[in-house]
Amino acid sequence: MKRKQILFTAPGVAEYVERDLSELAADEALVRTEYSAISAGTEFANLMGTPNLPSGDKWPKACGYSSVGRIVAVGEKFKKFEVGDRVLVYHGQHANYNIAKASKMFAVPEKLDSKEAALVIIAAMGLGAVRKMDIEMGHSAMIIGLGLLGMFAMEFARASGAYPVIVSDFNEKRRKLALELGADYVLDPADDDYTEQVKRITNGKGVKNIVEVTGSARALEQALKVIAPMGSIALNGCTRVSDMHIDYYSEVHRPGVKLIGAHNFVRPKVESYPGHWTMEDDCLCIMDMVVGGRIDIKTIISEIHNPWEAPEVFSRLANGHYNFPLGVLFDWTDSEYNKEGG
Repeated sequence: MKRKQILFTAPGVAEYVERDLSELAADEALVRTEYSAISAGTEFANLMGTPNLPSGDKWPKACGYSSVGRIVAVGEKFKKFEVGDRVLVYHGQHANYNIAKASKMFAVPEKLDSKEAALVIIAAMGLGAVRKMDIEMGHSAMIIGLGLLGMFAMEFARASGAYPVIVSDFNEKRRKLALELGADYVLDPADDDYTEQVKRITNGKGVKNIVEVTGSARALEQALKVIAPMGSIALNGCTRVSDMHIDYYSEVHRPGVKLIGAHNFVRPKVESYPGHWTMEDDCLCIMDMVVGGRIDIKTIISEIHNPWEAPEVFSRLANGHYNFPLGVLFDWTDSEYNKEGG
């Protein structure tokens, strides 16, 4: 069986190709994709071959890790879902078909639109960082970087009772969107009085909880200037290149600041516990909150493309990472491109 797929074939180059699909194992299911979402930070790093990547400098690279679709076939030992069920596929690639085990599939409520569902796995990565902060009602929170993870982290911090919720990003459009989604204050990190603005907002105390989602070493340096004593900084962005100049004694050790690694892989695999939920439990939580109107995904969706437009879409990402739009999806529902054999 063949499948249509988007691959990174060289630095800065994406292609829409047809490849053989592996045989379905007894404990796997075949999912026909409806939508897949671009996670710009991770996919930019893989597209450009930046340092500190598990894939290294090997090409071609399969891309995508957040998709939704319906099960069209199951192996004889696959028991969790049935043919016809709609599921999220964790690490579901940008392809019209994905094969996965039951542990990588999560049930999607029928009331949730598939376009919103396609972003839930990415949203869960932002939620994972917020959970590690132990936010209590009235704790101040700051999100540095308003890509997808940062925007979702802002929504989850607000839902957790944080006040005020401060966000910072160079991009004015993203700052305006954050206000629309409930941020209390938006800042531009390029402002000369950036640190003083944060101190004024927090009445001179500094911020209790910060989620750093840029992957920039400079952003962590700025975070340490505005964190409150005994505060926590969750590192949710992937810092591929570091040129930090941090005085760890005066900025971390003496004020008792916690630096928390909040990579998505730092999760329990089987059972959730306080501050650390499984990917499945976080995704189910988010989907329930979206259906209930407590979390907004729809407003974040900005572009939907046919998969054969991938070369142009990823060319834009390669040439304008920081200005790439949020919530970009590929629509795989066209029957001409989603039928068996491609």
